[in-house]
Amino acid sequence: MAEETGSTRQKALKINLDARKFGTFAEIGAGQEVARWFFHAGKAAGTVAKTISAYDMAVSDGLYGPTTHYVSRQRLEAMLDHEFKNLVERLGPARGERTAFFVFADTAATQTHTRPAGHSWLGVRFQTEPRGEASEIIIHAEMRDPVTVQQQEALGLAGVNLIYGAFYYADDPSHLINSLMDDLSRRRIEIDMIKFSGPAFHGVDNRLMSLQLVEQEHTDAVMFTADGEVVQPAEVLYKRPIMIERGSFRPVTNVTLDMLERAIRQLQQDVGPQENLAPIMEMTLNNLMAESAIDHEDFLARVDILSALGKMVIVSNYTRFDKITTYLRQYTQNWIGMPIGVPTLLEIFDEKYYADLDGGILEGLGRLFQGKVRLFVHPTRQAGSSGLTTAEDLQVKPELRYLYQYLSANRFIDCVRDFDAEELHVTPGAVLAAIQSGDPGWKKLVPAEAAAVIQQKGLFGYRAA
Repeated sequence: MAEETGSTRQKALKINLDARKFGTFAEIGAGQEVARWFFHAGKAAGTVAKTISAYDMAVSDGLYGPTTHYVSRQRLEAMLDHEFKNLVERLGPARGERTAFFVFADTAATQTHTRPAGHSWLGVRFQTEPRGEASEIIIHAEMRDPVTVQQQEALGLAGVNLIYGAFYYADDPSHLINSLMDDLSRRRIEIDMIKFSGPAFHGVDNRLMSLQLVEQEHTDAVMFTADGEVVQPAEVLYKRPIMIERGSFRPVTNVTLDMLERAIRQLQQDVGPQENLAPIMEMTLNNLMAESAIDHEDFLARVDILSALGKMVIVSNYTRFDKITTYLRQYTQNWIGMPIGVPTLLEIFDEKYYADLDGGILEGLGRLFQGKVRLFVHPTRQAGSSGLTTAEDLQVKPELRYLYQYLSANRFIDCVRDFDAEELHVTPGAVLAAIQSGDPGWKKLVPAEAAAVIQQKGLFGYRAA
């Protein structure tokens, strides 16, 4: 690992003095903020082959192909493809034996009067050795500064950090991720998606790298699809209705899946067909903690099972339900449904969780139920009991009773009408204990796909009967 370099200018200068590195900077939408650092640091002739800003849409389309979204992963990849191919074709014959080529690209939209925050896609494609196969890192960043010029400055810092990390921290992706925020803070920028690819990152699991973004507090939540592809939420959630279930999923039980499926069915019965509805499973860092640390292998085991069930996954540090609603409202104004149990509903009405809000529980519940939101409350049966507890039976504090009645009457809180009472007493903890003890009865309590993965990979301390 390279020594720490301190300032952004020192990083740029170190790269400029590295005679083996030579490349192109292509930037759209916020000025040439990254390239500027390399010119100001001095000795840029040793590093910069070309800089380009294709601001005009016709010019941009002529270089990188037509598109309807200029600030997108697709546009970023087209920029990297075009510029890297162009660079190697032009300079490869003359200096390819002694030079490791690279291309940095970004496409950004800073704040406007209708969009208070900016965002950007940034990427670097690079060779680790002359004539070597290229590797790549792409990230998505939300720019939080209140002034446009400050957002541009933050973009410049992030770009230099990304290039420096690719060159000098590729052997330690966790440290590379940490270095992306050098000379920056979450007040200024949030990195909510990262993807590594190529031979420099052989064996790197991008799901774990996404988890690192949350663990290192670069963002509050990350997302990936059922096939393990890391995504920025706007790519897959834009304007879609969502059904999101929160839990530890250690393991997923029949009851867990049944709650989700019945909530989806009831939403469609009540408000009509929900085309392209996105079912999502969410885990929090608290869900993943084991003895004050996160077991990464255990995390991947849970994700593998959810993937086998065809579910998208969000990992967040949100403890309160209103925070996940606020997060999802950035991407859709459509329906948001949440299947929960009665004990979870009782926690939502515990005032201690809203002590940090000026408006207390009123503010928290106002944020939770913003727009078209509905909690689908599944009944609960205690082990050894024949009776069911439903949302209608819930006893909240007397001073919250009328608030609860208002939310119920307006169906922000809704009882699940159709359910299977046979397995309501089953808990993930009991199933986990059976898996680890060798009791074969657990297989009947989890979806068949999940049981197959658990047995095949020996997950969760599985012991054969």
